Amino acid sequence: MNYTDINASTIDRWVDEGWEWGKPIDHETYLRALRGDWDVLLTPTKPVPHEWFGELKGKKLLGLASGGGQQMPVFAALGAECTVLDYSERQLESERLVSEREGYPIRIVRADMTRRFPFEDGEFDLIFHPVSNCYVKDVQHIWRECARVLKKGGALLSGTDHFVNYLVDDDEERIVNRLPFDPLEDPEQMKQLADSDCGVQFSHTLTEQIAGQLKADFTLLDLYEDTNGSGRLHELNVPTMLAMRSVKN
Repeated sequence: MNYTDINASTIDRWVDEGWEWGKPIDHETYLRALRGDWDVLLTPTKPVPHEWFGELKGKKLLGLASGGGQQMPVFAALGAECTVLDYSERQLESERLVSEREGYPIRIVRADMTRRFPFEDGEFDLIFHPVSNCYVKDVQHIWRECARVLKKGGALLSGTDHFVNYLVDDDEERIVNRLPFDPLEDPEQMKQLADSDCGVQFSHTLTEQIAGQLKADFTLLDLYEDTNGSGRLHELNVPTMLAMRSVKN
């Protein structure tokens, strides 16, 4: 089984077990978004600045690995024309549930983002990509495909995982791994992930995350750091996540 299929089935199970990032928003949250009262997350705890989005009404927006019925309903309420791509059936089921409940249109696409995105060149005005490329070995492919499907001047809002989480043990007390963390190359690292029920994950450097976007013909305009939201590193206020706003040149 391909590692992305392992991750899709793992996330499906997490959703069934009540995973935080698989719980769709309720009706009241959707109504508040219609009234202009909203926030969304790219990383665990810090809301994305509203100015990162600009005017959303009429924009063609791609939620990349953004299923779960948490962000797309908000963007639809704000007038965006939404497409969501995810490889987890359960996450996409949540998107269907909320869109049918609230009566807004959305294009729902099940696809593996490690392959060519099933969209035309220059199709979107904005891509919203929460933390998820830790489940992908080749991050550069993601940035290249984002650049391809965005219009010139289109925005990429991305949440990314630092390498810090992959250095430490499950209790986040000891450094136990060398980098890069690549379970496809290191059976012991694959065993660590299996023992912790973490799917198949990969560490990525800031060079991959930031310079990778620059190499894909983006200009980085803003960023902020965030913590895990729980655990010892979070309690010690150690940044482990990065959110970025970039535009296609």
